[in-house]
Amino acid sequence: MRARGLVNARRGPLPPCPDASGVTAFHRQLPGYAPTPLVDAPTLAKASGVARVLVKDEADRMGLPAFKILGASWATYRALLEHLALPSGTPLDDLRGAPVTLTTATDGNHGRAVAFMARWLQIPARIFVPAGTAQARIDAIVGEGASCEIVDGTYEDAVATAAATGDLVVSDTSWPGYETVPAWVIEGYATIFEEIDVVPDLVIVPIGVGALAAAVTQWYRCRELPVRLVGVEPETADCMLASVAAGHPVEVPGPHPSIMAGLNCGRPSPVAWPWVSNGFDGFLAIDDDCARAGMRALAAEGIVSGETGAAGAGALLADLDHDAAEALALTPETTVLLLSTEGATDPAAWDAVVHG
Repeated sequence: MRARGLVNARRGPLPPCPDASGVTAFHRQLPGYAPTPLVDAPTLAKASGVARVLVKDEADRMGLPAFKILGASWATYRALLEHLALPSGTPLDDLRGAPVTLTTATDGNHGRAVAFMARWLQIPARIFVPAGTAQARIDAIVGEGASCEIVDGTYEDAVATAAATGDLVVSDTSWPGYETVPAWVIEGYATIFEEIDVVPDLVIVPIGVGALAAAVTQWYRCRELPVRLVGVEPETADCMLASVAAGHPVEVPGPHPSIMAGLNCGRPSPVAWPWVSNGFDGFLAIDDDCARAGMRALAAEGIVSGETGAAGAGALLADLDHDAAEALALTPETTVLLLSTEGATDPAAWDAVVHG
């Protein structure tokens, strides 16, 4: 199990902080909303030589096995208001049956969340996934009533296909001319941190295109809290690490074969980039064995975490190179917050890793 790292020496000024004050109130009106657990992981803390490890367990968020519904629901609501020229504060129920089709690209969790919102609002949804997406994740999207189409290519190819449909696209990544909706997705994740009443020393964040990482930056940096932020990516899709090292966004060409499917992204979202590149203290790239170790370690603490969700735990257990150790800066007094962003979204694969 290995991890290579990068200490971010390029931190600069952040964009203006957004006002996400209405986000949690919005989420509280959704069916099944409840705060997700913040779980102590004492065995993992002992194994990694720190004082405390806290895990924000997103295995069940409003009946879905990932945190993504928070961003997808808020962005869907805001996008529908804009598309239909309706005023802010329009009740969500008034959007039922809107004459639109919601569309997005996904490695699984975001697409299912958009499909969930479409089903709840009684409007159609088209979801595009890259080749190699686990059948269990496809079946879950279809189970929400959406169509799910496989694109012969990478996640970025699926994004391009979704963008070309002419539908109402609710994407968690951005591109030139399409920045507003992904910014709303980032705002939607603020509810995760509203629910946490502890200020940790270190937050370890799984990074795909960077939307969650941007939300983490907005929460901690805009409040000027003295928290170290470190991102973790697959070594075969370390687009944020590579971009920060280069000093500008770069693409890590596919294929991106990691089992950490939700992190298999080849380039950062332009909307997320200024937040993450200027707000994070370091980045790690880990191999799949780290993710497997993280899944087993969290399972031992009673937490069901999928391959993507366990990336942070895997980073704590990895063989760190010098820069990775410098990025984490762990001490026996450190309190670590891990964001376990999903449950067992591919149950057979989870069982094979944890019990196989």
